Amino acid sequence: MGMEQAWLIPAIPAAAAGILILFGKYLPRKGDWLSVLAIGTSFVLFFFVLHDLTDALARGGEFTAVHSGREWVRIGSFNLRIGFQVDQLAAVMLAVVSFISLMVQVYSLGYMKGDKRYGWYFAVQSLFAAAMLTLVLADNFLLLYFAWEGVGLCSFLLIGHYHERRSAAEAAKKAFITTRLGDVGLLIGAILLYRSVGTFDMSTIFDAARSGQIDHAYLTAAVLLILLGAMGKSAQFPFHVWLPDAMEGPTPVSALIHAATMVVAGVYLVARTMPHFQVVDGTLVAVTAVGLITTFMSAAMGLVMTDIKRVVAYSTLNSLGLMFIALGAGSVTVALLYVFTHAFFKALLFLASGSVYHATDELEVTQMGGLAKKMPVTAAVFTLGAMSMAGLVPLAGFWNKDELLLSTFENHNIFVYLAVLVSVLITALYMTRLVLLVFTGKPRNEHVYEHAHEPGPAMKLPLLLLGVLTVFAGFVVFDGVGRLMGLPGGFGEFVFTHEPEVFRINAGVTASSILLVLVGIAGGFYFWGGAAERAKAVGEKMPQVYSLLRNKFYMDDAYQWVIDRVVLVVAGVVSWYDRVIVNDTGVNGTADATRFSGFLLKFHETGLMPNYALLMTVGVVVLAVIAFIVGT
Repeated sequence: MGMEQAWLIPAIPAAAAGILILFGKYLPRKGDWLSVLAIGTSFVLFFFVLHDLTDALARGGEFTAVHSGREWVRIGSFNLRIGFQVDQLAAVMLAVVSFISLMVQVYSLGYMKGDKRYGWYFAVQSLFAAAMLTLVLADNFLLLYFAWEGVGLCSFLLIGHYHERRSAAEAAKKAFITTRLGDVGLLIGAILLYRSVGTFDMSTIFDAARSGQIDHAYLTAAVLLILLGAMGKSAQFPFHVWLPDAMEGPTPVSALIHAATMVVAGVYLVARTMPHFQVVDGTLVAVTAVGLITTFMSAAMGLVMTDIKRVVAYSTLNSLGLMFIALGAGSVTVALLYVFTHAFFKALLFLASGSVYHATDELEVTQMGGLAKKMPVTAAVFTLGAMSMAGLVPLAGFWNKDELLLSTFENHNIFVYLAVLVSVLITALYMTRLVLLVFTGKPRNEHVYEHAHEPGPAMKLPLLLLGVLTVFAGFVVFDGVGRLMGLPGGFGEFVFTHEPEVFRINAGVTASSILLVLVGIAGGFYFWGGAAERAKAVGEKMPQVYSLLRNKFYMDDAYQWVIDRVVLVVAGVVSWYDRVIVNDTGVNGTADATRFSGFLLKFHETGLMPNYALLMTVGVVVLAVIAFIVGT
């Protein structure tokens, strides 16, 4: 088993999904064991692929991606190939997707127990894993797009798992439609590149772009359209509105799709197509601007939201924005380091939130408080995840933010660097708020408190494993740790664009980051400690600001207004034209005219000779009269 057989990694969960969809209801436990076994096998196979990759790197020389696959369709000059590639970028994503998928599915054995669509849930989970793994391995834009849409379909199905609830059905449709807007951009961009180069193969297109073989206008349009697709999938402004509502799905779905895998597909897409962004001037500035807006909007909203899962969702938006800022600096290394470490502590936060909800049947933090006494393990791992998200040293989140700040400091202007520093402070503030409101102080609802309890082993084991990785995953930046894992060095010497990036610390940047995190944590205790009276007082003094944030900058309302007053009005006019002009007049009108003509003609076909004789006589008389008039 080596890099050439990497296609087996997505193929196994795809086969499991097919079996579960067709025969799942006949299998023991609805086939949940098959789904877990499939993704577990994929995770094990990843290590064989990684070993082959590291051996190839150790042999020296310039390493290029290993390709495998076969031709599927050839029509004239058009060639459709199912092709896979393995390189360092794909390896990082394979590690994240396969491991987080495995943890989520094990967790789901306990969380989803008794669900009436239990078997269907695991079937879609397997299908999602297959689509996401195919996406990161695809070596051409067409296969990537097919997998991209497969991921979107599974997201729609899983968000709407409880579709009998109107809120879940609406959230699923919202996610599907919002991300489709970006997906159209990706498809058109891929078609433009195909028209310019004559192939969907990524490496061929990248070489053509570097050598100037693609018309600059075409390339610029294609790159911006690809960015649009990435923005939709990674919930960047202004497409960010779907992600918080996606929390209507089961909590394990939030951990898998909306924290660690699907939402980073956009980050992966920009990283994969970085050669295009580096060729077209101004596009990396656009990536940075999108990331900055998303980061600050999400951080501000996270300060006031009261649904525990939605607060974690806004922290996801915050992290995705920072990943885009890293990409805007041209640093694929930092962006992928953030993807790697973020996967562990964000999945941990969502699964720990699910543990709270599973035990209390409550999501509003205003109804919680004091839960650390009843759920000490959940409280400990949630706090670890929250502090890692805040960037507290030495947790995993510290190392990715330190590298991000250093990259921003060296590659962006001072405004961007200072903006990221401020976001670090706000993140520490609202993550501390969340921990305090949920796990400390006095219970705000005795009924919720009394029902709180720790989860069972199936749910607890993933929490503990993710907690360990949240503590230690960031150390992969160091050479010694990287070599211990079989890598050529630290993370920067494994994943890079042009040349290896050795981990280093800028004392000023690191000190600033640590100081702001500590200030943010202290500020959290100051405002939300005890009964959170100071925070309430601030909200009462600034009701307009509080209302603006609680209403999510009124963007959802603005979109709804556009839908109601513009989209539906235009759709009504189009519908009227289609029904009245095209259908009733153009189609049914001709049919009605023919039918009416036939109705009139039937009176001339009586079958009685006297009637025919009378008609002939009348006809002769009429013709004679006409001839007489014309003749005179």
